[in-house]
Amino acid sequence: MHDTGEIAPAVESILSAARERGGGETVLSVDPRSLAGAFAAAEADGRVPIVAEIKPTSPTTAGEHREDPVELARAMVDGGAAAISVLTEPEHFGGRPEDLREVRAAVDVPVLRKDFILREDQLDTVESDVVLLIARFVDDLEALLSAARDRGFQVLVEVHTAAELETAIDAGADIVGINNRDLGALEVDLETFESLAPEVPDDVTLIAESGIETPADVRRMVEAGADGCLVGSAIMAGDVRARTETLTGAESDRQADDAGPASGDRR
Repeated sequence: MHDTGEIAPAVESILSAARERGGGETVLSVDPRSLAGAFAAAEADGRVPIVAEIKPTSPTTAGEHREDPVELARAMVDGGAAAISVLTEPEHFGGRPEDLREVRAAVDVPVLRKDFILREDQLDTVESDVVLLIARFVDDLEALLSAARDRGFQVLVEVHTAAELETAIDAGADIVGINNRDLGALEVDLETFESLAPEVPDDVTLIAESGIETPADVRRMVEAGADGCLVGSAIMAGDVRARTETLTGAESDRQADDAGPASGDRR
């Protein structure tokens, strides 16, 4: 693996486990639901495109959530989520490939597989509509991106720095996620997205990740150029449907329907 620079011990532990984890025995062939199409449909419906994440636990959040992933996913979709992200990393995030398989069968929106995928065979663990590749941790991004697309996957390439963004664009990424969390120090800064977003080509679907907790945070990311936002902890921390509605704007739309014509643009 190439030099990843200084990374937090918790992340090194995740990577060590990922290197040891096996992959699928047969090459998958996926018929994906379009993420860009789902974002467009959300916008046409007056909602901010939110990828709502089912995150049982993580090294950066306290406690565990053991609710039924299918029920969580349905609540998120009912709350207006444009897509669902499912953690499949078992040792540190409490995820399971089976959770993703069940969620994808239960909802009609695109489902992202959130994991630390380092090798081609790890793509074949479970079918999803989108897979995550983290530019910082992949040896040959262009090759793994190509291998994922050969299987039918859409690929979200995650970056945190200008150099990683350049690597992602050069590799042909057409969906880019800018992670506001520095995996070196595990610190979050929304200015990370704001500083990198202007460098992303217009034809790339751009997603803001991490540290997005409030409607104001969502607006800030959208105003900086985000086509959508990936939100996990802020949604999992309470009433999942209500929190999703608040971030997508579906809540205000529903209240407006009850009260009459809306005043102003929430975004």
